[in-house]
Amino acid sequence: MAGVLSGTLAACGSVHSGELRQQAAAVKGRAATPTPSPTPTAPPPRTVDCVHLKCVALTFDDGPGPYTDHLLDVLKGAGARATFFLLGENVGGHQAEVRRMVLEGHQIGNHSWSHPQLTGLSSAAVRSQVQRTQKAITEASGGVAPTLFRPPYGATNARVGKAVGMPEIVWDVDSLDWRYRNVARNVRVGTREPKKGSVVLFHDIHKTTVQAIPRVLAGLQKRGFTFVTVGELTAGRTLAAGHTFPAWS
Repeated sequence: MAGVLSGTLAACGSVHSGELRQQAAAVKGRAATPTPSPTPTAPPPRTVDCVHLKCVALTFDDGPGPYTDHLLDVLKGAGARATFFLLGENVGGHQAEVRRMVLEGHQIGNHSWSHPQLTGLSSAAVRSQVQRTQKAITEASGGVAPTLFRPPYGATNARVGKAVGMPEIVWDVDSLDWRYRNVARNVRVGTREPKKGSVVLFHDIHKTTVQAIPRVLAGLQKRGFTFVTVGELTAGRTLAAGHTFPAWS
């Protein structure tokens, strides 16, 4: 009888131990399964009163490029937002930067696929330049399609504007950073020439431009400027497709 009881207890102990091992393995398996991180999202839109504040829109053309990521670091450190007009042919190699622009509150715009002078192209070719770039940016950004267009060289006309089908954003302060490639000159123009409501043109594909931006930001902040995107600058206005802003005489 004692032998039977001992055997029964041993069997029960073996079953109980087995169950415990199974439970422990299950718990361990659950613990090893990582909890998925929440998908990053863009910050909510800001309301900036540029009627009363001294707003300036810094814009960067022709990227993304090898210096864009550092520029984003600089802007983030200063708490500044900007607008990037991207070339479609450059997007594929810098998708992370495009996504980062959106996640950090910057605005992205369309600057054509390969930077041709659009007034010399057929309307069909203009549409192709715009549509290919829209697709590339929308995919890289996680679904954000540009609503603003900047014509290469600022060259546009009524026919081009109709083919583009978006408001065309030009500028009133041209740094000419592409021509001079000089940090000190970029700083001087970037800090002295903007006025309230200015749209300033830079190119983030040039190292000397990105090197100048920390001092440009500091200089404009000292002058009392608030850094906004073009969309924030023009909030409350109607920007019509095919029309330029700021208006060129």
